[in-house]
Amino acid sequence: MVFLGESYRKPVNDDITSMHTLRDIPGLRYTLREQRRQGQRIALVPTMGNLHAGHLALVKSARKHADVVVASLFVNPMQFGPGEDLDGYPRTFEADQAQLIEAGCDILFAPTVSELYPNGLDAQTRVHVPVVGEGLCGGSRPGHFDGVSTVVSMLFNLVQPDMACFGEKDYQQLAVIRKLVSDLHLPIEIIGVPIVRAEDGLALSSRNGYLSREERAKAPALYRTLRELRDAISRGEPIEQALHQGQAALYDAGFTPDYLELRDTTLGAVNDSTRDAVLLAAAHLGPARLIDNLSVQLPSAARSASH
Repeated sequence: MVFLGESYRKPVNDDITSMHTLRDIPGLRYTLREQRRQGQRIALVPTMGNLHAGHLALVKSARKHADVVVASLFVNPMQFGPGEDLDGYPRTFEADQAQLIEAGCDILFAPTVSELYPNGLDAQTRVHVPVVGEGLCGGSRPGHFDGVSTVVSMLFNLVQPDMACFGEKDYQQLAVIRKLVSDLHLPIEIIGVPIVRAEDGLALSSRNGYLSREERAKAPALYRTLRELRDAISRGEPIEQALHQGQAALYDAGFTPDYLELRDTTLGAVNDSTRDAVLLAAAHLGPARLIDNLSVQLPSAARSASH
């Protein structure tokens, strides 16, 4: 088989495992056309690089479900708002390549901004996913999910995967992608991969690298607060009261909360019939904006107490 682009190899048990790095759209399409012709199942793992164990869990999950794993590495300017960390977002390309090889990735697609947006962002067609992309992170970061849904739509078109893996840490993003696929009738299975956490409970994130040593020591309080809230709500404590106490706990721990909410699993409002729900939080700690979520089962007493 002929591959376009750079080829990186490493020995594994006397065999050779290859990952092919492609930077242009024609090369990606040519390569995947050949893979598809052979009847191979293709999985996509979109990333912005600066990879950690959470990203690698996506690759390993994709490896279980597909014959060919494609990871993309693209710091997407469309999903960054004014004053956000686009210029300072960590770019660790060579280290990312090495980790993807180790995780079993077959193809890395790493385009430039001009490759995906040749006419510039202002002239770019955008994809908007209503309802689930509004509020929460969509409320505090206007236009963010339009950027996500636009670039993911591009990647779905270019790769045409059978499945794609996304982390459950970005719960709202996962909901946006699932609605995008459903509404546009795309023949792609979306696989949510559980959150990967550090030993102290902090959800792994590229932005954790922004934290000072002191801030990193405080950061697990976000997850700890969610667990305490889950337990309180599950015991039947009134939801609004529990959320108020959670906000106060985050402030006391040194965070500036962006939001702390309880939603049903589709991100709709909790009501008397809701059984399964999710706690969602975003909070600033120093220069980092951290997000996390935790599933909650609601007893009827807790539901009634919220009204």
